Amino acid sequence: MTVMAESASDSRQLASNGDALYRFSSQALLAIVWTSSFIFGLYILANYAAAYFENDLLRWNNVLPEIYDPSQPQASIGIGLHFAAGGFILVLGGMQLIDSIRSNYPRVHHWTGRLYIFLSMVAAIGGLSFIAIKGTVGGLVMDIGFSLYGVLMFVAAVQTVRYAMAHQLLNHQAWAWRLYALAIGSWLYRMDYGLWLILSDWVGHTEEFNGWFDHIMAFLFYIPNLLIVELMIRARSQESSKRLRTTASVTMLGCGLLLIIATWGFARVAWLPAIADFLIS
Repeated sequence: MTVMAESASDSRQLASNGDALYRFSSQALLAIVWTSSFIFGLYILANYAAAYFENDLLRWNNVLPEIYDPSQPQASIGIGLHFAAGGFILVLGGMQLIDSIRSNYPRVHHWTGRLYIFLSMVAAIGGLSFIAIKGTVGGLVMDIGFSLYGVLMFVAAVQTVRYAMAHQLLNHQAWAWRLYALAIGSWLYRMDYGLWLILSDWVGHTEEFNGWFDHIMAFLFYIPNLLIVELMIRARSQESSKRLRTTASVTMLGCGLLLIIATWGFARVAWLPAIADFLIS
């Protein structure tokens, strides 16, 4: 009875928390992020799966050099699991945050959520094992940044399922948001590099990924996401100030607009053609 009462209380608080602007901006940002990362997830699966089925794993090195090395099969298995699981969590992740699915189809939410958590752990472990065996192309700074990313994703996955099992809805939601902010990291990594190419013509980037911009990007693809989520979590509370909620709303709308522009460019030039080629072949 105590757990049920706590869950009901949490639900009422969630239902009454948002003003119109905050609710609209958070839902719009989720829709934009999920649509874009969904397309990118399909691109990852199509691109790397096509290379596997065509026995051309060296194509994995097109985006990040030295990802595939036939002399280190253990590392290749780790990064292969990371790619495969990462593609699926981009497809599944946004579904877990949609209110109508959680409310109207709870069993779908629960079972896809279990798969999402499991694949998030596989992606984290696969990436960490690759770094431990082979190391990243960018050296120590990239090793540290990507290892921290993998550890944070694993912790967020554990916390998300732990609070779900304890029926602590608000804590479960907060950690689910954090996990999704980390899950979209691989998508944002490519997006950020693409935008930087357009804006600066690769200033600060080297082929070895050890330039000053590469060092920043070793952390930039997930830390800002977590900061925005923390802002959303604090703005969610009934006790949050109007200024905080407005700041969160404007931040989310600005991010959403930038992502729409970037998604259109990437999808048209790279993602959709690769998906189409995989389906046709």
